[in-house]
Amino acid sequence: MAKIRVTQVRSKIGRPERQKRTLAALGLKKMHQSIEHEATPQIMGMVNAVKHLVKVEEI
Repeated sequence: MAKIRVTQVRSKIGRPERQKRTLAALGLKKMHQSIEHEATPQIMGMVNAVKHLVKVEEI
């Protein structure tokens, strides 16, 4: 599987609780923090749910 790097680029303040929990499930706790994941359908679905808050790069 391909690997992706997910970086939080916008704040979770004022966002719905569901989006905050999705960021936490991805492992993102702070602004500009990056996490590497395998590009599984589950991870890609989570990234798609918060695509306006994160930046995604293929590795």
